[in-house]
Amino acid sequence: MPGWTSSSSTVRPYGVPIGLRIFGLHQRLPLSTHRLMVLILTFIAYTCYHMSRRPISVVKNVLSRNCSQVIVPSDVIVTNTTENNWCDWQPFNGEDANTLLGLLDSSFLFSYAICMFFSGFIAERCHLRYFLSLGMLLSGLLTYAFGIAFYYQIHSIYYFIFIQIICGALQTSGWPAVVSSVGNWFGKSSRGLIFGIWNSHTNVGNILGALIAGYYVEYNWGLSFIVPAIIIAIAGFIMFLFFTPYPEEVGISSVDIQCNNRIIRVSMNNTTENTGYGDNNESVSSTCSSTSQLETLSTQQQHQQQQQQHRRKLRPIGGMTAVDDNNTDTIVLDEEHPLLTNETPMESTDKKAVSFMTALKIPGVIEFSLCLFFAKLVSYTFLYWLPKYIGSSTDSSSSDSAYLSTPFDLGGIIGAIVAGVLVDVTGASALICVVMLIWAIPLLFLYQLYGSVSYWHNIILQFITGTFVNGPYALITTAVSAELGTKLANSHSLATVTAIIDGTGSIGAAIGPLFAGWVSQTGWNNVFYMVMMADLLALISLARIAVQECKRIARNRHRFNF
Repeated sequence: MPGWTSSSSTVRPYGVPIGLRIFGLHQRLPLSTHRLMVLILTFIAYTCYHMSRRPISVVKNVLSRNCSQVIVPSDVIVTNTTENNWCDWQPFNGEDANTLLGLLDSSFLFSYAICMFFSGFIAERCHLRYFLSLGMLLSGLLTYAFGIAFYYQIHSIYYFIFIQIICGALQTSGWPAVVSSVGNWFGKSSRGLIFGIWNSHTNVGNILGALIAGYYVEYNWGLSFIVPAIIIAIAGFIMFLFFTPYPEEVGISSVDIQCNNRIIRVSMNNTTENTGYGDNNESVSSTCSSTSQLETLSTQQQHQQQQQQHRRKLRPIGGMTAVDDNNTDTIVLDEEHPLLTNETPMESTDKKAVSFMTALKIPGVIEFSLCLFFAKLVSYTFLYWLPKYIGSSTDSSSSDSAYLSTPFDLGGIIGAIVAGVLVDVTGASALICVVMLIWAIPLLFLYQLYGSVSYWHNIILQFITGTFVNGPYALITTAVSAELGTKLANSHSLATVTAIIDGTGSIGAAIGPLFAGWVSQTGWNNVFYMVMMADLLALISLARIAVQECKRIARNRHRFNF
């Protein structure tokens, strides 16, 4: 089953991307290769999203800085070099500079948070390849528009806020699309490890964004935005050419996906039965049993039954069904079907997109949403203000501050993977989050006290802190969202649940940088107290579920291989 390919010549896959169609890859690639391609493409896509968000945190150091410490360039005429704001970029050259910079962050993040709820609703009802690629192309255009302010000497705060609001709305196309696509191709087995590794795209994007922006920031901060804008636009075009969000598009049914995952679940000693989210193992076992009977049939009989299976699973929208000379259906499929439909594309007709309230009532959605609200507040406060803090607390230049902020994201990669592995072993998502959040609080305090002592103190403490701060955030937005989104057996709710959880978290992400801009004017220590309090509230949000998971583990400890 892992090597199964869509060898049927009479079933033309629905909406096959142009790139795959040109090279004929949809007819030759096995399931494992298709899965790998989906992981790589979605990884690239969301890496580009975060890469395009990062420059604003790096450029803050040149938009507002102490000009008395800046050497006057030979080609710049300054009337009064004793002024501390001659080198700043208006309107960020006043005493309220940090407040205005925080307002830029929150303009993006509040727009992102609000539109995320609508984005999940739309994503359930349109083709995810179009949704994702168009969002990436337009995000690149808006990021480019921010960068050209350097060349055209634009100093209007309203211009920057407008760009941030529109860009925040457009970037909501990313998360529901990539999580839903990966969820379509992967089942529940080893989902924590897979998503833990895959979710490093967030940190990789942050690191690349910091490196690219840091390279240009000292002499041309406009390029800090323009270069990432070009990269995300090119990546969006690649998504349009090659991205396949639905297995049915290349002739692979959900039965094949389920049966492939059942092999993994058996090897894991039925650990997934204890995840607490419900896995319809009996249904899958029954389906796989009936599918395994195909192996005893002749090749021709297998071929006919697979065709019937695909005809039930695929329902072309905007296309037509023809009959060939052998009286077998040939699904005529092209890219002319409407973007928005009344049904979820590529799903069987008995699955409908759920309402917002139905998804909200799924057990665990509210608790994990609240936890992500506070966890993302902490993570995004570091994302948008860490280079500025490093520049203020040390003698590092703007570019050095950008580079020195990357260990936090490197630690986030490790934290996401460790959290994913632990969840695969225990099935206790809330408990893992609570434990990591408990460790994050004293680590934040240590970084506040000793992070500025030396270069290596900063790197080591930042790396360890990033591991425990970003671990719960990564786990909730990936494995937990996907698990909760597939809890309703007869409904399609993955994108909606993902949007609810990430949208709620994004509200916290918007509030964090905004408050940090205000609070930093009273001292950076108060910013650290703010994020430590947020982590405390995050772990309290999951306390009830974590206690339940502890009791379950105690009852079934003989099933875990500790």
